Amino acid sequence: MSTVFELKIKVSLDDIDTLDHVNNLVYVKWMDDIATTHWNFLTKDNPLPQYVWVVMRHEIDYLKQAGLGDEITVKTWVGETRGITSVRFMEFYKNEDLLVKAKTTWVMLDAETHKPTRIRENVLKVLQPSK
Repeated sequence: MSTVFELKIKVSLDDIDTLDHVNNLVYVKWMDDIATTHWNFLTKDNPLPQYVWVVMRHEIDYLKQAGLGDEITVKTWVGETRGITSVRFMEFYKNEDLLVKAKTTWVMLDAETHKPTRIRENVLKVLQPSK
């Protein structure tokens, strides 16, 4: 497994739905925000502005609920990366309880043309530095 990147989120009133828990769409928004934050962290010393990422597929398991004021720890790491796609995993925890787990397949695009582009060695070195 690649290096795990962690962030903390404090659940706010805007995250809560009519059932008094974090809305499922909020998790999807968090997934996008965290993936972007992780990419920016990985490329801080070597920016790669010629590429952008778009979601091709989300697989999400909602296991337990989070409520107002809860502190959520999010763990993310990059999985298999080949061709034009890269898989990212995420887990959301409240204390030791796994709340949500997700797998997202991302497609890399050329930033100018917005067409899919093959993931080359320079990107692989960023996403999977242990290889």
